[in-house]
Amino acid sequence: QVRLVESGGGLVQAGGSRRLSCAASGSICSIIVMGWYRQAPGEESELVADITSGGLTNYADSVKGQFTISRDYAKNTVYMQMNSLKPEDTAVYYCRMIVTGRRYYWGQGTQVTVSS
Repeated sequence: QVRLVESGGGLVQAGGSRRLSCAASGSICSIIVMGWYRQAPGEESELVADITSGGLTNYADSVKGQFTISRDYAKNTVYMQMNSLKPEDTAVYYCRMIVTGRRYYWGQGTQVTVSS
């Protein structure tokens, strides 16, 4: 079974930083893209950022210049450095992986809470 496990969430003050990680395990053939979604209470899930196996990145407009996504696909791992955090960034952050055949996998999520 393919599994994604996120870590790095927690409570942080506004203006602080946090680094999320997501490690994939199991039988993984070829990763097309890995990335992060987030879902705030009462809100729909939104794409935050993703990165292809070739290193091309995509960011939501709301986090450009604030978050940085990176990956080490040799380790089947993706990271998210989050700086200048704001209360509006409070959400559950979910890792997503897409492999060949357009198959999607999701992690359980990690809570990030930004206090003011």
